[in-house]
Amino acid sequence: MRTAPTILHLDMDAFFASVEQASKPSLRGKAVVVGGLGPRGVVATCSYEARVFGVHSAMPMGQARRLAPHAAYLVPRFELYRSISEQVMRLLRALSPLVEPLSLDEAFVDLEAGGAAWDAASARLAGARLRTDIRAFTGLTGSVGLAASKMLAKIASEEAKPDGLVLIRPGTERAMLEPMSVRTLPGVGPATGDHLRRVGITTVGELAEAGEDELVRLLGKAHGHALYAMALARDDRPVVSERETKSVSVEDTYDVDIHDRVRVGVEVGRLAERCVRRLRGSGLSGRTIVLKVRRFDFSTLTRSETLRGPTDDPAVVREAAARLLDSVDTTGGVRLLGVGVSGLADYTQEDLFAQAAGDRSGELAEEPEPAEERHAPAPTERRWPSGHDVRHTEYGHGWVQGSGLGRVTVRFETPYSQVGRVRTFPVDDPDLTPADPLPLVPAVPRGPGDAGAAPAESGPETEAGAGASGYERPAPGW
Repeated sequence: MRTAPTILHLDMDAFFASVEQASKPSLRGKAVVVGGLGPRGVVATCSYEARVFGVHSAMPMGQARRLAPHAAYLVPRFELYRSISEQVMRLLRALSPLVEPLSLDEAFVDLEAGGAAWDAASARLAGARLRTDIRAFTGLTGSVGLAASKMLAKIASEEAKPDGLVLIRPGTERAMLEPMSVRTLPGVGPATGDHLRRVGITTVGELAEAGEDELVRLLGKAHGHALYAMALARDDRPVVSERETKSVSVEDTYDVDIHDRVRVGVEVGRLAERCVRRLRGSGLSGRTIVLKVRRFDFSTLTRSETLRGPTDDPAVVREAAARLLDSVDTTGGVRLLGVGVSGLADYTQEDLFAQAAGDRSGELAEEPEPAEERHAPAPTERRWPSGHDVRHTEYGHGWVQGSGLGRVTVRFETPYSQVGRVRTFPVDDPDLTPADPLPLVPAVPRGPGDAGAAPAESGPETEAGAGASGYERPAPGW
């Protein structure tokens, strides 16, 4: 493990919900919940105002509505989130060539590799400048952790939330970790945490005291060795700049089970075309077509077909997915469908129409990488998802506040306006059309790295090593 806190972990604060608040003046400071709004929907993320009521990610949406009935409930706008994530990742790459994205809103950065930091003072300066640039370029806030290892940097960023910076000085790690819950460590979920609690181990310090042999006996060789090393603050994992994409996939969860076999086929074809658009957008092609079907009883089947060469042709992917569907019994209804492409390459194979029918596995395959999940309307309906952008020929840009009973309610405001007025229209009003999201900030004020040493409008910065335990927590209420 290195001797300076030059590994940075960035975690954007309540990312999806913060984007929605930044783009909608009427929601700033309010409880906002983003996710699938149907009866089977789950919370993707929620604002800190909603968390006060006990709402959290992965919670069933019905439960969230009971806890926070007055919150704003919005359908995700993944394209907007992805574009803002790309802006943030560009800022990170301006700091170092070694950036390891973990998701749209989270990444590790090796500051030492880019020459941005070599000791605690320069690391703190780089982290402060990054937070300022993120606010200036996106209008959002992010929390930064700085430490000598990836594990500790991630723990520091969690402690920094929201909108803060925490630096852990080398040499103080053990003292900082000892009083923390074992659930703080990566790989300790509810089941492992309960198992350890039953034998009297609840803190990281108690985990270290138990010893490696005891942990191996309790948890198995691999998990026991790994947890003992983490309890001693040992983590030599490098920041990896690029992860190989194994597959591209999309899936839809339906609010009501689909029983019509023709409708199921139409949905699979639509998913195949969406999957190919993502594939082409990444400049990739693939050889293996994967179909995922979750039936009414929650049983999930995955089928695959491998072609003779890689393709990005929507007709080929659509036809292969249709053939795979022929082998699946959908009697009783379907609640989720997904189409993916794996075996990726950066080139395509010609004349795959003739080849597609000839090379087929039809066997159970591994599921594709996690897909962007959307809750799908019937293909012929004109739907107005809550939170999505619209434009009216007379009133201009706005967003859907709600719809039903043949009406749609729109609030007309932009990221740069005051709180806007609400108006209601028929769902088929010809003057109302879907619109692209507006940027969260009207213009880029400066280039990355031009900010001062400390953000003008940011949360607290703290440093491990300041207190007796080696860690100083920010005061509550920030």
